[in-house]
This record gives sequence, structure tokens and C-alpha cells, in this order.
Amino acid sequence: MKKGRLSFSELVQRNKDELLRDKQQVAKIEERIDEKHAAKK
Repeated sequence: MKKGRLSFSELVQRNKDELLRDKQQVAKIEERIDEKHAAKK
């Protein structure tokens, strides 16, 4: 099967979804770091 090219809007949407996931991961990691630092104080 020939791989169809994604339309620009589909690519943008995929990138947005991936960025959202990345931001959520970063937020979780930052929360954990903050909790560790808060526990040390």
C-alpha cells in the first residue's frame, strides 16, 4: 500500500497532540521535583 501524504492540517494537529502530551509529562515531572524540594525544606 502506498503511503498517502498527510495534509498540512493533519500534521499540525498531530504535532499539537504530541506537544500537549509532552507538556503534561513535563508538568508531572515538575510537580514531582517540587514535592521533593518541598519535603527537604
